Amino acid sequence: MSSEHDGPAAARSGMKLVVIAGVVVALFGAAALLGLWLGGRQTPEPTAAVEPTPAKVAAPPPRVETPTTIEASRDPAPRPKKKVGPAAPPPPAEPAAPTAGELHIDSDVPGAMVFLDRKFIGHAPVTVKDVTPGAHRLNVTAEGYEGYAEPIEVAVGPADIVVKFKEIRLKETVDVVHNHGMGSCEGKLLADPQGVRYDTVNKDDAFFMKFSEIEAFEVDYLKKNLRLKKRGGKQYNFTTKAENADPLFVFHRNVDKVRQQVAGPPPGGK
Repeated sequence: MSSEHDGPAAARSGMKLVVIAGVVVALFGAAALLGLWLGGRQTPEPTAAVEPTPAKVAAPPPRVETPTTIEASRDPAPRPKKKVGPAAPPPPAEPAAPTAGELHIDSDVPGAMVFLDRKFIGHAPVTVKDVTPGAHRLNVTAEGYEGYAEPIEVAVGPADIVVKFKEIRLKETVDVVHNHGMGSCEGKLLADPQGVRYDTVNKDDAFFMKFSEIEAFEVDYLKKNLRLKKRGGKQYNFTTKAENADPLFVFHRNVDKVRQQVAGPPPGGK
């Protein structure tokens, strides 16, 4: 059985426990507050970031690009567009090759009358087209001048013929037999504006005589004889093998006209 004294003692013991518990709770609370306060004081303040200074690096040498690299790196310039014109006309057809001759006939005497194969063509200068290739005869006459008459050979294509009346023209030849005092020799008489020449295989009998050196120049048609005498020199007699003296007559006539122009008429002549 407990006594009266046990009651107060128990009450004091309970109060101690209560006090102890309170103290413990208080201590725990204080410790928690202290921890919170210390945690706030010990958090480091953020500091500004310091960037490191970059190291100095030597600059690389400048790059030299070759023209090929430069051109390749550039955009190609646009090429100008070619202007397209109208289509070129087709080339003209080539003319057909000529099959006939074409004569352009002129004269040193303007207005000379031109005849081809005895047909009047016109007054010089004149053009004759579509002439058949081959042999033809051309005649040209001018007032106050000896007529021009020559055989011509026409070829395919154009050709120019100039008739010179004011120029002394002479080109004659005839086959002859030279009669010597004893015997004879054959040869050829030729005449040009310089004189008369006799060509033969007998070199000692050949000669050249200027018109001014001719004393006698005459033809005997019946005897078929042409006499040629050098002034103060030798005389020559020529005949022909032709049936008549026509070749000698034509030669004498044409040569004597030029001889009189160059050397004048023979002494005692008209």
